[in-house]
Amino acid sequence: MAERLKARGLLGEMAAEFAGTMILILFGVGVVAQVAAAGIGDHDSIAWAWGLGVTLGVYVAARISGAHLNPAVTIALAAFKGFSWRKVAPYVLAQTVGAFVAALLVRFNYAEVLTKADPGLTIKTQGVFSTLPGNGTLPVGTWGAFGDQIIGTAILLFLILAITDMRNNAPLANLAPFIIGLLVVAIGMAWGTNAGYAINPARDFGPRLASFLTGYETAWQDQYGQLYFWVPIVAPIIGGLIGAALYQLLVGRFLPVDDDTEPGRVPEKTSYETV
Repeated sequence: MAERLKARGLLGEMAAEFAGTMILILFGVGVVAQVAAAGIGDHDSIAWAWGLGVTLGVYVAARISGAHLNPAVTIALAAFKGFSWRKVAPYVLAQTVGAFVAALLVRFNYAEVLTKADPGLTIKTQGVFSTLPGNGTLPVGTWGAFGDQIIGTAILLFLILAITDMRNNAPLANLAPFIIGLLVVAIGMAWGTNAGYAINPARDFGPRLASFLTGYETAWQDQYGQLYFWVPIVAPIIGGLIGAALYQLLVGRFLPVDDDTEPGRVPEKTSYETV
């Protein structure tokens, strides 16, 4: 009975990760499709929609799974915050499938305008679904993009741990998802040039696969014709581990230990008292 309950619990967590990541990608990939194919909006609208997508996705999944929505987050929490390693692969699978399904929906919805803007489904609109060095136009190479993704994801994990650490000065009144959304907006505005701030392997691989299966024959390559899909998978994982390690080194180890909540999970309830 206990094993069945555990399995059911993990299934629920996977469903939440799927749903939360799907919400994230519906807004994130959707806004890029709107800007690239229809010319409605600009870089700022992209940054804001991605941040709002993160906020809404976290609100969807936080109570059930902790709303990682990102393999780099899941792996970093397992490595440094005690999250169960046996849950890592199921979480990553659910996140990737959620991103894939959301990208298929965006691809279907914007099929006509994407074909009008880019009849050959080329690198011109590939950036709607997955990232490219220099966003497909600027003179940035593979290793420049690789380093950028390490730095960007290190910033992401360092600050996610700071924002969600209940031993620290965490946001109150369930505002953490909103603050994390603002964090993603800030990363998009400050760290979006060299590699499109994927900072999330599922966010990039799921939509990239969806685009490949729906006509983008060069989806795995960059504008130079080199295989690029591995960069936004490997670099964010490295960056996430570095960011989490730095948080533990510089902040986490100095905080008092007084919370038994499973790492990566929102506390059941918080009490606020006026003195």
